[in-house]
This record gives sequence, C-alpha cells and structure tokens, in this order.
Amino acid sequence: MATQQLESKWEGKSIANLKHPKAEQVWPLLEDFFNFHNWLPNIDTCHQINSNNKDEIIRYCASTAPPSSSDNGEGIIKWCHEKLLTVNKIERCLSYEVLDNNIGIRSYVSTLKVLALDGVDEGGCQIEWSFVADPIDGLTLELFSGYVDSSLQGMAENIEKALVLIDKHVKYDE
Repeated sequence: MATQQLESKWEGKSIANLKHPKAEQVWPLLEDFFNFHNWLPNIDTCHQINSNNKDEIIRYCASTAPPSSSDNGEGIIKWCHEKLLTVNKIERCLSYEVLDNNIGIRSYVSTLKVLALDGVDEGGCQIEWSFVADPIDGLTLELFSGYVDSSLQGMAENIEKALVLIDKHVKYDE
C-alpha cells in the first residue's frame, strides 16, 4: 500500500519599515478589514460579502490580471473570499484565512501586525505580514514569499503617502 507524503506547510514573514508614521496612525488603516484595496497595490476591489453565519466577517478581494494573447483581449479576474479570524486592537494585529478562491490556494492564514519602534520619538513603525499556507500549485515558497514581501512594501509605501497627504491637509486647515 502506497503512503502519501504530505508536503509541509509554508511559513513566511515580511516586514516593512515606515519612516514617519507612528503605529497608532497606521493601525486604523489596516484594522478596517474592507479597506485592503486602498493599500495593497494589486487589489482592485475589497468589500464585505454576506455569510450564512451572522457572526462571520467575510470579504471579497479581487484583481484583474492583464490580458494575455489567449484571453481574447480580456483580463482574468483573480479573487479570494477571506474570513476575519481575530482583531486585537491593543496589540494592533489581525488574522484572516482564505476560504475560497480561484488562484490555487488550499489553506492560507495570515496575520498583519503594526509594531511601534522602541526608542523612536519622531515617528516610524513596522508592518509585519506573516502567513502559514499549504503549498500552492505552480509556485515555490520563495516566489510566494517574494509576492507577499513586494505586496507589503507597496502597501507600506501607499500608507505612508496617504498619511503624508492627511498630515498636509491637517496643517493646511489649521
């Protein structure tokens, strides 16, 4: 009788350093579970969807991949349904899992944390994105980790830009 060898789970963590904003400025932007598309460069839409369980909070995230020569000039929509697992306002972290998708993810749980930098009075913080996932067909752990890292770096850049604009508006209005 043949035995199946189970592939081990993928685990990874990426960190983005934000130079100016403090953790308490960044956290409210990430805490909003349905605001992901405003920060993550490759997500076009993110919104709540109804669940059969009223206690579940589920979002739909999607992006449109550019058309290839075999797509007849139309892009392909890549989507995920993700369930919020935990939110800890004191530790500034949230966790979610992928429930359903069309991109080959079988099991994926992610945690986003916003960390204050010790001893830095003028600002600055870190965003940490960690994950545990089953291997994804067609990808390696290195490729997937690179995708998470580049996504996080883009997210951090977008958040910094938005907070600079907000800060300029506040100073202008005073």
